[in-house]
Amino acid sequence: MAAKHPPDNEHVDNEMIKMEVNLDDISGEWLGYVMDRLFDAGANDVFYSPIYMKKNRPGILLQLLCSSKSIEKMKGILLHETTTLGIRYYPITVHRMERKFILVETEWGPVTVKQGISKGEVFQSSPEYEDCRKIAEENNIPLKQVYAAVWKNL
Repeated sequence: MAAKHPPDNEHVDNEMIKMEVNLDDISGEWLGYVMDRLFDAGANDVFYSPIYMKKNRPGILLQLLCSSKSIEKMKGILLHETTTLGIRYYPITVHRMERKFILVETEWGPVTVKQGISKGEVFQSSPEYEDCRKIAEENNIPLKQVYAAVWKNL
């Protein structure tokens, strides 16, 4: 185990805005594009889920989290890049654990592990996928073998 990767950042309760739109006539290709645009514009999170709408039509619920100062920018993207005719948004409180990044040594090299910490206790540890994928590809070994090595040395 080793050094921190980026500096620790304390997240506690943050006031954010949750925005959402129902879409029943949009291409899956467009959804990926819209998601990228929203993230590039500063959305903290973007996600979509299948839903059923009026007359049992299948649709998509697209949701995002952003700061209150980003509302107009997000509305502009949603109105220009989707087929929505309206946007719902409302304030929410988000509780986030402190995040800490550590390096865990494996026989193939270091892997960054993100930890979720609350009141000094580690609740979550997650190896960074891209580090594990790169090691698996470079060493021609199964991805699950890399993850097992990280867990063993954590």
